[in-house]
Order: sequence, then structure tokens, then C-alpha cells
Amino acid sequence: MPPKKHIKNSLPDPLQEGIILTDTQKRKWRLGPMIAYGGFGLVYLASPYLDVPVENNAVYVIKVEYLENGPLFSELKFYQRAAKEEHIKKWMKMKQLTFLGIPVFFGSGQIKHLGKSYRFMVMERLGEDLQTVFEREGRKFDKETVLQIGMQVLDVLEYIHENEYVHGDIKAANLLLDYKNSYEVYLADYGLAYRYCPSGNHKEYQENPKRSHNGTIEFTSIDAHKGVAPSRRGDLETLGYCMLQWICGSLPWEQNLKHPEAVQAAKTKLLDELPDSVTRWAPAGENCGEIARFLKNVSNLTYDGKPQYEILRKILLNGLEQKGICYMETLDLPSVQTSLNECTIHPRKAHLLMPTRKQVKGQESQLENKESFNLRKATAQMKSSQIQDKPVLVRLNKFTQASVVSLLCCIKLFAKTLFFSIFYFFLEEHEVQMINGNNVFVLKYILSINMKVLLAITIKQIICLMLQIDVTRANKPLRTNILHTL
Repeated sequence: MPPKKHIKNSLPDPLQEGIILTDTQKRKWRLGPMIAYGGFGLVYLASPYLDVPVENNAVYVIKVEYLENGPLFSELKFYQRAAKEEHIKKWMKMKQLTFLGIPVFFGSGQIKHLGKSYRFMVMERLGEDLQTVFEREGRKFDKETVLQIGMQVLDVLEYIHENEYVHGDIKAANLLLDYKNSYEVYLADYGLAYRYCPSGNHKEYQENPKRSHNGTIEFTSIDAHKGVAPSRRGDLETLGYCMLQWICGSLPWEQNLKHPEAVQAAKTKLLDELPDSVTRWAPAGENCGEIARFLKNVSNLTYDGKPQYEILRKILLNGLEQKGICYMETLDLPSVQTSLNECTIHPRKAHLLMPTRKQVKGQESQLENKESFNLRKATAQMKSSQIQDKPVLVRLNKFTQASVVSLLCCIKLFAKTLFFSIFYFFLEEHEVQMINGNNVFVLKYILSINMKVLLAITIKQIICLMLQIDVTRANKPLRTNILHTL
């Protein structure tokens, strides 16, 4: 049932660590320490192992909110309607995606504690948010990092838009890295998610002054400034503003955030004067042409128009190709501590069976004669045996994918080099007359450039395969030096 009272959302009183919560599927969860809190809710570590304290490396979290509050209820409805695991898998297969950044939802329920009612959701644990990384990196990301983040978010937006929802609050604080791998970005926090197209009928455009300037003021869309309900074009417009800030370090209207009308006017001017407005704002030596084209495409959408996701994706992908970057390479976030393994078992692809109390007790009885018996080790052994007994799908990490893509780049460059070689020798063989006598020289120069690039990428690939190091970080200086040499 939705919240009955329309009262102001408030931060709930903390729950006691160690209490047991039961979700609607009768699964039990032990509450661990609180690790975060937001405007209206608290986030705790959690575990399905009830007889042992929750460890700091737990892979589950529980979000808690007062029952009367609305954001967690809205988020829960989004997951129940639009983000079921089987739907996500089907979409990924259809779109040939190896990753889709929607957090995994495990369950929900309600609890009464000390006379107060709470709603909770069990989710997979994620890492730190991009806003934290952005601040730590000096409020600036490399362009290639921004374009790759944009493509991952675009994949998520296309999925949720096709399932009748818009996010409504895209920003770095709501983009979380994977708990163990910094190259995967998740769009989280669906507390403001809006069902823009219930039963296939798009909401009508209607301005409401009482709702004007809703959302995070620096990123909110022109529609939101006018009090119009969120839409697909609004999500994409907001993403464009985020990417512009990540590349440039700031937005043109950040000095006027206390004056929403001034912010709205500045955004309108930026969109009306594209691409020149973005070019003027970009730092010296930085090319933001992809962001300008992205925003231009979005600004041409009608309120209920379907975005051209493939064109938007191609705009970002072309920017990566011009930088000599393959999309599957890792994100360049050097300040993030990562754990790169030979393979990763993703929660969406391999679920652990939760042991019963009887199984845990049986494990205890087998080990009770040992002097150094440790219950945590017993449950860890049971967890490990379940992983071995249950067939799982193992996804190769991004390093392996990047290696394959880099190899394809080598083949492509080799083909180009072969073409120029054949053409060059054909001209010499037939003694073709050249304009100003320079064409052979030009072809020879182009051939030498291709050979240099081919050699550099080949060496790069061999080093990466031999040393098994991160593709992007290990070779960014090499790639930069090659471009300068050419």
C-alpha cells in the first residue's frame, strides 16, 4: 500500500545492529552496521547468515525508511514493475549487452521497531558514488572517461524508458561504481522515478507553476524548471549537463544556483546557441563537440518523442574512436581502488543459496571437536561449497574484452597498411605521373604513420597480455606520446 499520509519526509531513527528482518518472501536478513544515509533513508550492511555478525565485506545492503515516507515506496514500485531480473536478462540478450547498470533487487518488507513502522529494501552492495570520485579528482574527468560513463548510463536509460519509467534525478551522486570493479557504473536511487507512460499512454505536456524548478537545480531539465512532469528528453538533457560538467569542471549557471529563474534562462540560452555555446564554455584545448551534438539532438525532441538512442550512442562512440579508445576499455579513474580478478561472478548471474539453520548446525557438529572452531569459517565453507556445486555463468572481465577489441583494432590497421602498400607499389610499377611529384611521398608518409600506430598498438597488446595490467591506465601515456610523435 502506498503511504497514506502526505507528511514531510524525515530521516528515520537508526535501527539496532543485529536485528533480524523478514521480507515478503519470508527470507530473513541480519542487519549489520550503518554505512550511509541520505535525505530520507538509512543504508545498512546485511547478510542472510543469521547466526554470525555481518562482516564489513558483506555483499548485501538494506535501505530503511519510515513507512510514511514516499521515496523508498516509489523505488520499490519501480523495481517490481520495471526491473525484474528476467526482464533485464532478456533485454541484455536482445541488445547483446554484457552489462547493464541497474542495481540488483533481492526483496523488501516492513518492520515495527520501538513503536515505529519502517519499510526496507534489500539490494546488492555497490561502491562509492561518482560525485565523491569527481571531487577527489579535482572536479574533472578525462573526456574518454566521460564518454564511456555516458554510454553506460545511456544503456540504462534506454531500458527503463522502454519499460515506461524515467529516472528523474540523474547526477554523479546517483551514479555508483561496482563494489569491486571501478569500470562498471550503476544508475541508482529510483526514489524520484516517474511512470511517464502508464499502459502505453504518454503523459500530456502540462506546466504547473507549483512544481517549477523541482530536482537538483544545476542538472534539472528545462521541462522541470517549468513544472512539467519528467520525460525521456528530460533524462537525456540532464545527462548532457552532467557530461558537460565532468569535462569542463563546472556549468555556466553554477554561480546562480540560488536563483532558479536565472539558471533556467542560462540553460535555455545554452541550448538555443548550440554548438557555439558549448565550444565557448569548454576549457582551452578541450573539444566538447560530442556533448554539443548530444544536447542538440536531445533539444530537438518533442516532449513525448522517442529518443534516437542509437544516434546518441554513435555520437559518444565516435568521440572515443577519435581518441583511439575502445569502448570496452576500463574507465580511467586512478584514485579508485579496484580489484581486478581473472573472472567476476555477478550477482545477477549467480545467486548464492542461503543455508538453513539446520545446515549451519550440521556444520557446527562436524567441527565442534576442533579447538579452534570458528563459526564464520564454517559458514564461509558452506558458501564456497554452494558456489562449487551450483553451475554458474562466469563473465570475462573487462581486461579480456579490451584485449579482444584491441586485437580487432590491430587487424583493422593492418588491413589499411596492406591497402596502402599495394597501392603504392602499383603506382611505382606503372610509373603513374603524380601531381607536383608529391603523391608517392604522401602515400609513403601515410604508410609510415599507419605502421607506427600498428606497431605501437601491437606492442601495447603484447605487454598487456604478458603482464596482465590495466589496459587504459598502462597505455594512456604511450598513446599520448605516439600521437605527439605523429
